[in-house]
Amino acid sequence: MNYLNMKDEELLKVVVELNILLADYHIYYQKLRSNHWNIIGKNFFDLHEKFEDMYNDARVKIDEIAERILTLRYHPMSKLEDYLKTSSILEDAPIKTDQDMVKEVLKDHKILLKQMSSVIKKANEVSDEGTLDLIGAYIRELEKTSWMLNAWTKKPSDKLNDNIVEVS
Repeated sequence: MNYLNMKDEELLKVVVELNILLADYHIYYQKLRSNHWNIIGKNFFDLHEKFEDMYNDARVKIDEIAERILTLRYHPMSKLEDYLKTSSILEDAPIKTDQDMVKEVLKDHKILLKQMSSVIKKANEVSDEGTLDLIGAYIRELEKTSWMLNAWTKKPSDKLNDNIVEVS
């Protein structure tokens, strides 16, 4: 039964990109769990809690991405070895400084945002509004989290940028 107003062959391009995003999110999720378990130092309490919030959010997104693929009448990738082969996010050493953990998370965010853009492009080509809505919200949330983590890495004397917008 075709309950969508789209053709399966058109949706396949979207599903391929969603499966890549699913793989990326799985590796990202595990890296956040590792950070949560292995954080030490003065920032332990803040980052331990932040990493937990982030991996819980990633867990929800993993489920939503897989369910979107199922909604599009395909099966999501579900083997760990496939995630490792497919993901652009790479595993990393579990023991790092707090600064290195946050820098690595920000690097992973760039990869996730790039893949989300690929999903958006393919979904836009076939007018897949459901995927566009889902991933658009993810982009907004991840950009905000990235801004906050980036701000955490700065010294109070650092500027965001040299551009001051004046309202007249």
